[in-house]
Amino acid sequence: MSFEKYLKGKKALIIALDDAVYPEKDYLLQVYYLFSEFMAYTEQLDAKVVLDFMKNEFEAHGAENIFGKTAAQFNIANKYEHNFDLLHETARLPLKLLMYKNVLSLLQEVVERGEQIILLADGNPAIAINKIKQLEWHGLEQNLKVYFTSEYDFSVDETITAILISKDVDPQEVTIILSENQVAQKIVSLNINCFSVTEIL
Repeated sequence: MSFEKYLKGKKALIIALDDAVYPEKDYLLQVYYLFSEFMAYTEQLDAKVVLDFMKNEFEAHGAENIFGKTAAQFNIANKYEHNFDLLHETARLPLKLLMYKNVLSLLQEVVERGEQIILLADGNPAIAINKIKQLEWHGLEQNLKVYFTSEYDFSVDETITAILISKDVDPQEVTIILSENQVAQKIVSLNINCFSVTEIL
């Protein structure tokens, strides 16, 4: 597909990490798999049953409080919440994370035009770094610049403003690609062209 709509006349492209570069569920479900295996090893629980519960809970209600719900379901001690949280930061995934195909093509074109990929990472930086390390970048990581919203009080607008200043570009010279949920939540109030990744997919 043509990416001229997003790149023509632009000096920078900013793209969110989760659910814009790749589907975040691919990361979370592998973390849940590793946790279920850990529970099987330490507490002799049935790993498949635990994983199936976590997967169904995630698909129905998202990731919020998934440890608490799982702990209640299987009588898992609260002390394991630390292990669960730590897995998000340190997990070595069984499978590489793969970018959306059309997003990969877009980012390859950005690099071909001599521009950096500006990645916007929300939430815990340690988790974001772990995700980034385990993404299959196809060599694009050499052209990657990451900004963490946590460094700017978790404000996406403040993070983007910092990017504009560091790159010395005008807001009209920038395109931002966000997840569908981020667009719906209108997390960017700056006068910048924002697109949902679903347009590209």
